[in-house]
Amino acid sequence: MPMTKTTTLSRALLMLTLGVACTSAVAQVVVVGAKSPAGTLSKEQVADAFMGKMSGMEPIDQAEGNPIREEFYPKAVGKTASQVKSYWSKLFFSGKGNIPKEYPSSAEVKKALAVDPKAIGYIEKSAVDAGIKVVFEVH
Repeated sequence: MPMTKTTTLSRALLMLTLGVACTSAVAQVVVVGAKSPAGTLSKEQVADAFMGKMSGMEPIDQAEGNPIREEFYPKAVGKTASQVKSYWSKLFFSGKGNIPKEYPSSAEVKKALAVDPKAIGYIEKSAVDAGIKVVFEVH
């Protein structure tokens, strides 16, 4: 079937619509802690915390395959979620670190933050409430 201008235009509009739909589905991600952490963190500090290079902070993770996790790591740490998983596995099996605990949802991450003042996690910005403090906005 030959392409007409109308067919080409229709396909272009469909691709544009799908692109907008995909981009708008991504939630704004924030790094949060219990109310106790003072101030905010820099991107470098967030990366160090989630790579186990910052003492005094216990990173907690969203479950593997969670879209928030897939959004967080490239933007905040500069590595894919699978690269970070591999890194933590090497640390764990060499006896140099413990793999961060994983939680299935932002609600569960917030519960974990409430019981561990050293914990730091990431959730959708829309899930922030009075019980936690935003220490970094992921862009």
